[in-house]
Amino acid sequence: ALPDYMIPSLYVQVDAIPLTANGKLDHRALPTPDHTTTDTHVAPRTPAEERIAAIWMDLLGKSAGVHDGFFEVGGHSILAVRLVSRLRQDFDLDLPIRVVFERPTIAQIAAEIEDRVRAEIDAQLAESR
Repeated sequence: ALPDYMIPSLYVQVDAIPLTANGKLDHRALPTPDHTTTDTHVAPRTPAEERIAAIWMDLLGKSAGVHDGFFEVGGHSILAVRLVSRLRQDFDLDLPIRVVFERPTIAQIAAEIEDRVRAEIDAQLAESR
């Protein structure tokens, strides 16, 4: 089983694999993937999603919908570390780096953050009783 970020997000069907004169894969002869999808861009719907989307925009230099994967829109492991650092500062939470790899969309990260905030509030309420 592979984590989501290692599964190709796009497949291109070719009739034959292009080869060079030496019999190796000819990368230049491969067709350019069509990145257009039938999915529509979904703007942030909650304050948490808006804050996360703003951080993504700052790190990646482009906007993303709440269902776009971090690694699919140009993120990589170093940016994932920077993303988690910014999320920790913005939301004042201890958020592990694996969250970005396991839940790579804005909507999923927002849900994780909201769950952790609820858990902290519940724990504080339980202590005060």
